[in-house]
Amino acid sequence: MDMELIFEVRDAEEGGYCAHALGHPIFTEADKWEELRANVLEATALHFEDGPAYPRLVRLYYKAR
Repeated sequence: MDMELIFEVRDAEEGGYCAHALGHPIFTEADKWEELRANVLEATALHFEDGPAYPRLVRLYYKAR
């Protein structure tokens, strides 16, 4: 199964970014975009480590206010 995981990214009220996965209980945040990307990949790996499938693609969708 080729699963694609999409994270909706928004500006955090206190600065930086927050991201949550659509359809999965995965949430992370960071001050800088590069840090957010790393956090998203780490959170994804932790969430799917014991599962039967792992997303083949992880996308970040920035939603401007």
